[in-house]
Amino acid sequence: MLSQRQSIIGLGAIIFACFFWGTTGTVASFTLNVSPLATGAFAMGGGGLLLVLTALKNLFSDKYKLVANYPIMLLGGLSVAVYPLAFYSSMRLSGVALGTVVSIASAPFATVLLEWLISKKPISKKWLKSFAIGAVGVLLLAMSKGEVSESGTHIYNHYLGIMLGLLAGFTYALYSWAAREMIEQGIHSKSAMASMFGLASLLLLPSLIITGDNLFASTKNAAVALYMAFVPMFLGYLLFGYGLRFIAASEATLLTLLEPAVATLMAVVVVGEKIFTIGWLGILLIMVCMLIQMPKRIVSSA
Repeated sequence: MLSQRQSIIGLGAIIFACFFWGTTGTVASFTLNVSPLATGAFAMGGGGLLLVLTALKNLFSDKYKLVANYPIMLLGGLSVAVYPLAFYSSMRLSGVALGTVVSIASAPFATVLLEWLISKKPISKKWLKSFAIGAVGVLLLAMSKGEVSESGTHIYNHYLGIMLGLLAGFTYALYSWAAREMIEQGIHSKSAMASMFGLASLLLLPSLIITGDNLFASTKNAAVALYMAFVPMFLGYLLFGYGLRFIAASEATLLTLLEPAVATLMAVVVVGEKIFTIGWLGILLIMVCMLIQMPKRIVSSA
């Protein structure tokens, strides 16, 4: 039985990870002539290498458990590699707003389905209510920005972008579920995250040969690339993995609906973007979604 303190710390770890992830859009906006695919590949790949380097002791201790769970580890690693490519491609093809909504909002739903179908965990009414409120909040927040890419006006690209957004949400759900499954098998959270992200790095970093033009062409571009790898990806996923020790993957991915709210507030404060009243209503609904979940974890662990 988890203690109240452990549940609160686990929740806090997930929320702090969301804050780190929410800075990526604003920070990436300071780059010049850098492909978003390169940014995503370097951030996830570089962050993965850092996770491996800082978890070598844990990886060595858990080597037999990792081998025993290699199908889940491989599935998680492949999902980590596909996620950023699908996510950034979705935003490019169908527009930032729609790509964000489809990718972010579909992940919690996909995760709870995985837990229900594979892990045989029931879906609570409280989770469904919280998800519905949070998903509407993300939708309103995205609508308030009014951002649509030029390529999104082409019907083929538009629907391809939606499909890639669903793929991004599904792969996010897959590696979150895989991490939680490995942790439940006695694998340390650092080993679980490092093994998946390390495998993904082997696929993502070589792709920079094609997409990585201008990634380090200037000091500003280099600083952004290093920040993205170290803070949101390395520290963010270190915290996310720690939180999964105490929180089910379905609840953790539900809490990540906070990420677009943080990203919007960062854009307003730092970049000077403006959002309509409907966007503030969306942020309020996301906060309600968070509040519905928090008492459940704190009370049930007492």
